Amino acid sequence: MSTPLENTTASAHVFPPPAEFAAAAAATEGLAAAASADRLKFWADRSQQLLHWHRPFTEVLDWSGAPFARWFADGELNVAYNCLDRHVLAGNGDRVALHWEGEPGDTRTVTYAELTRDVKRAANLLTSLGIGQGDRVAIYLPMIPEAVVAMLAVARIGAVHSVVFGGFSSESLRARIDDAQARLVITADGSWRKGKVTPLKPAVDAALAAGPTTVEKVLVVQRAWASDQKLGWQDGRDLWWHDEVAQVSDEHTAKPFPAENPLFILYTSGTTGRPKGILHTSGGYLTQAAYTHRNVFDLRPETDVYWCTADVGWITGHSYVVYGPLANGASQVLYEGTPDTPHSGRWWELIEKYKVSLLYTAPTAIRSFMKAGREIPGRFDLSSLRLLGSVGEPINPEAWLWYREVIGADRTPVVDTWWQTETGGIMVSPLPGITTTKPGAAQTPLPGIVVEVVDERGTPVADGGSGLLAIPEPWPGMLRGIWGDPARFVETYWSTFPARETGPVYFAGDGARKDPDGDIWLLGRVDDVMNVSGHRLSTAEIESSLVAHPWVAEAAVVGASDETTGQAVVAFVIIRSRHAEDAAAAGTTDSLRAHVAQQIGPIARPRELFLVNELPKTRSGKIMRRLLRDVAEGRAIGDTTTLADATVMRAISERFTAEHHA
Repeated sequence: MSTPLENTTASAHVFPPPAEFAAAAAATEGLAAAASADRLKFWADRSQQLLHWHRPFTEVLDWSGAPFARWFADGELNVAYNCLDRHVLAGNGDRVALHWEGEPGDTRTVTYAELTRDVKRAANLLTSLGIGQGDRVAIYLPMIPEAVVAMLAVARIGAVHSVVFGGFSSESLRARIDDAQARLVITADGSWRKGKVTPLKPAVDAALAAGPTTVEKVLVVQRAWASDQKLGWQDGRDLWWHDEVAQVSDEHTAKPFPAENPLFILYTSGTTGRPKGILHTSGGYLTQAAYTHRNVFDLRPETDVYWCTADVGWITGHSYVVYGPLANGASQVLYEGTPDTPHSGRWWELIEKYKVSLLYTAPTAIRSFMKAGREIPGRFDLSSLRLLGSVGEPINPEAWLWYREVIGADRTPVVDTWWQTETGGIMVSPLPGITTTKPGAAQTPLPGIVVEVVDERGTPVADGGSGLLAIPEPWPGMLRGIWGDPARFVETYWSTFPARETGPVYFAGDGARKDPDGDIWLLGRVDDVMNVSGHRLSTAEIESSLVAHPWVAEAAVVGASDETTGQAVVAFVIIRSRHAEDAAAAGTTDSLRAHVAQQIGPIARPRELFLVNELPKTRSGKIMRRLLRDVAEGRAIGDTTTLADATVMRAISERFTAEHHA
């Protein structure tokens, strides 16, 4: 979630914190001093200061079962109470929790008192449907207030949510339902996107029709269609959200649950092609989400209007749309649509309308705005902005500088954050009142977090050296496992480096470099997971989708650098000989690209797809994706001596060049 180090000296530009900003900043030098003096006490203090514990904890960390951690394990709390009830009880019920804007322009303003009432009703509804502690609920919703309500209601009763991005296909939804053995799905009839309705309930119907399922009920929010429009409906299973919540009480007492009670499963792509269900629990996760949100964004909840543009279907939406901001009592903007609908200045219009002061978005969006031109944001009053954040994938120094200059009027601090689904919250970032920032650098681990750049033996590299990003000490928001697969959890994250005296070392899967000042610059993934517009996609998952097409014999997928999306999907496909004539017809590559989009989701659609006769393989049969990346990115082809047939790469390169110049 930070940038490749194109040139560490490129950052001749450095930006000290503005004096006025630093004088009033939430994060001070005292944080680092406290964390350095006693890291576990530091986290205990943060948790006690930021959260309400129904039963205070006495043990901060149990690492005896490493790599399975237990944070604050003998304490009890309720996550939804921390995000809602306590703010109302403190007299802040009238504070706006959500300024919601639908893509067509419909709006809702939801206060903390109203959000608390809605979550209480939803919690009672879930209980009436038989959902209880530990049960899994799949949530497949657009960016509407009900998505936040559903997540918090599941958390309130101690159940476990699995939010599935609304852009994923019915097949992807079904895989996640099956893995989690969800008993309930909460969805909507559809959502607005680019001026059209994207159907969601029909995708749920298709997912559940694929075979026997654990799902007993489907709750449907009426969002995009009128009630008289035809929608598939299964009596006894399907229920309208608005009908059901109207029949239950808005009184509900939040019961405390152990700090290690599972809070959510969030599926992320893995190198095997089978999505990994990343498991997060309650007390440690909420501590880190609240701490990082307050300090990285310099939150002043009484006056700030915060906007994180991420969808709740991704970890950024979990941590920095729902749990972190609401735990801190923030007011925030929630927007359903895309940045360019109904016009290219939509985001800037919303910032002007709601006087947004803190903006957290992805480099993909920033680069697309750069392409459109500065005159578009220039038409709007963005003077309310006082801090800008970047998340999701690499931001190049040029985009960083444009973001600060054009959107931030050349005065706002920019915090470029590195973290992962697995870490739960931000791990490496500038602190805006303390850090002298460098465009493109992730910079330093946050106080209380230990992150190192190490060599292949797990030994830290010196300043100026390159290596792999590793986390040698446990942290509160860390994943607690892969759902249903503890062996895969250990193998994937904890087996790369030798264990130390303090325990096993976590491998983040990213390459990194330290500049001469010791600041960290990310160099991108070192495994076969691509980062497309901040969304992690597995090469194996896309290859599996392609091979599932009856025409395809074999496929290899790589991520290639892309100016707008960070990385783009490029596929190389071998057609079965008996379908060669069919494939020779015009439109074959478009058809295969559409097939991937239908099976996985539009985000996985290959930018380019090339039909080839052979793939480059070693004598043992391993596909050399490194060489295909060279071709896709227009580089000279690297060492081919390990290939069984070196002429294969020459043929692929010639075809690639010919098609690019056609």
